[in-house]
This record gives sequence, structure tokens and C-alpha cells, in this order.
Amino acid sequence: MLFGSLLIAVAAYLLGSIPVGYLLVRIFRKQDIRTVGSGNIGATNVLRSGGKGLGAATFVLDVFKGASAVWLGALLGALLMPAAPVRTPEAIAALFAVLGHMFPIWLRFRGGKGVATGFGVFLVAAPLAALAAISVFAILLLLSRYVSVASILGAASFPVFAWLLVRGPRPAVFIAVQFIVALLIIAKHHQNIRRLLEGQESRFGASSRKAGTA
Repeated sequence: MLFGSLLIAVAAYLLGSIPVGYLLVRIFRKQDIRTVGSGNIGATNVLRSGGKGLGAATFVLDVFKGASAVWLGALLGALLMPAAPVRTPEAIAALFAVLGHMFPIWLRFRGGKGVATGFGVFLVAAPLAALAAISVFAILLLLSRYVSVASILGAASFPVFAWLLVRGPRPAVFIAVQFIVALLIIAKHHQNIRRLLEGQESRFGASSRKAGTA
């Protein structure tokens, strides 16, 4: 059980730690995304830097790597932890994939905020709840044009939707990871929260210059 959990955690962390936004901008634009805009490696900053196609690709691939980590976690769990409910290895993989994205070893543990990867992990582990939470994100983004507000409230809504929509066995670790990931995403937005309180947060669609100063 312990060996299986550790192997799942390491595999999911390594998958999650692939710095998609950094790699895409480095390959296609010969830039270090960490020196552009907010310095974040996530899809929003890639998009704001002027790379619309790269921003979309970053989002899709960050979702995919999160989903892949949970798929792999479930597979390894079936092989190494056959007595455990499938949602236990899925939850372990979900948490460590998000941690890998937020704190990638390849970039000195300075990664993204985990929104797309968090959506990806729960799209596999709790699909209806993940779709409901991303719907909250989309509606709030449309209404406010603040990506940070949409991300924070979308993440906060996920454990509620998971409680209402997930059926079947729900091991304690599965429930705990829902709250941990949501709190991690919110905590990663601490600078955005400060700027929101100061009235200095950039809205989605703001110019690259303004986004860079935010």
C-alpha cells in the first residue's frame, strides 16, 4: 500500500511538473515566459503575452497532463493497491499532479496556479463536479472579466459540487484532496487577491503592457 502510494505520487508529480507554458513559449517564441507579463507559466499569462494559440495549447495540455496523471494513478492503483477503492489512488495522483504543476522541480519550484491542471485531474476523478466548477469559472469570467475571481470562486465551488454530484464510495482521502486542491489554487492567487483589494487587478483582455504591470 505504501509503496504503491509513493509510486503513484512520484509519477503524478513528474507528469504534473511538465512546464507546458514555459516550453511552448521557449520553443515557438524563443522567450522565457517568466520574464513576460505576470511571470506565471500558465495559460492566462501565455495568452496575455500575445500568444493566443500558445495560450489555448497551454490550457489544453495542462488539462491533459492532469487527466493523464489520474488515469495513470488509477492504473497503478489497480496493479499495486488492488484492495483500495479506485478513488484512493486517483486522489493521490490528483493532489501530486497539481503540486507538480505548482512547484515543478525543473523551474526551481516556481510553477503555475493549478487551475487547468486541477480541472484536468478532477475531470477524471469527479467529472460532473469538474464540469460544474468550470461552468462557474466561465460564467464569472464572462460577467467580471477577472480571471482571478473566476478561478478562485470556481475552485471554491468544486468541493460543494463534488459533495452533491459524486456517487459511490468516497474515501476520506478523496474528500480531503478536493478541499486541499481548492485551497492550494486559492492560496496561489494571493497576489491577485491583494491586487483585487487594491483595485489594481487587470481584467481579461487588458493590453499586454497593463497586464505586465499588474
